[in-house]
Amino acid sequence: MRIPFVPFPLEKTLKFSKKLRLLGIAIRIKRFFPFLHSSLFEARIEFDEVEYLSIALFTSLFWFLFLSSIFGLIALIILPPRNFIFIIFLSSLSISFLSFIYVILYPRLISIRRIKDLERNLLFALRHLLIQVRSGVSLFDGMVSISRAGYGLVSEEFNECVRKISTGTPDVEALEEVGRRNPSLYFRRSLWQIANAIRTGADIADTLENIVRNLAEEQRVMIRRYGSQLNPLAFLYMMFGVIIPSLGITLMIILSSFSGFVIQQIFFWFILIFIIIFKFNFLGLVKSRRPSVEIYV
Repeated sequence: MRIPFVPFPLEKTLKFSKKLRLLGIAIRIKRFFPFLHSSLFEARIEFDEVEYLSIALFTSLFWFLFLSSIFGLIALIILPPRNFIFIIFLSSLSISFLSFIYVILYPRLISIRRIKDLERNLLFALRHLLIQVRSGVSLFDGMVSISRAGYGLVSEEFNECVRKISTGTPDVEALEEVGRRNPSLYFRRSLWQIANAIRTGADIADTLENIVRNLAEEQRVMIRRYGSQLNPLAFLYMMFGVIIPSLGITLMIILSSFSGFVIQQIFFWFILIFIIIFKFNFLGLVKSRRPSVEIYV
């Protein structure tokens, strides 16, 4: 597994960090990142928080030294280094700190991607399983069918359940263990409900039907909530993306004609750049709030 900004493979980076004795620093700062253990667990990254923190520290140190050297050579070629030494130090330190933060937050980013992928296909996979069970197929064979059906990460998770059950793990324990390591609340809750139904001897088909019904209703609620959020977002877009720039430019041109103040051309370029950046960020905001489901029923 490769992580952006980490200069070497994780195992090799960990060896370098041990040689530099960064594990001791990682142990001291571990308490400032209480979320890291669960993030690594859910992202399926096979390192504990101390080892991962040492990797992040080595990454930050590597980029600080590398960028300081590059910027220093550039400064020697262009101007005497005393004119740039503070800027070089500050720039290298800022970028290395950002790389440290990015590596620390990367497991959480992986978890978010896994959640979106899982919840995008979960409802359809559970309906598939319900149809299989209703038609007389056993729960295990239904899970085998889902693991081969191409539901993305949902198929992979069910394949993990099938593998554990095939190697002798009780089906209840296999479902609970896979659910425990999963970042998606809906997927985890669905597996635990199925496991509880098996443990108590309840009808699996009725349990699956209730799970599918509740999940579909929650998705409808998410759609309505998303629709209600679009109105203020559309108003925000109209204000800062259309009305304020157009009326502001018109007003400034009118005022400049009376006062004799000349508006420089670079001012309009700044406005154009601001509008472009705002619209890209606005599109990202709308996309991030969209529910993680392809089709809604």
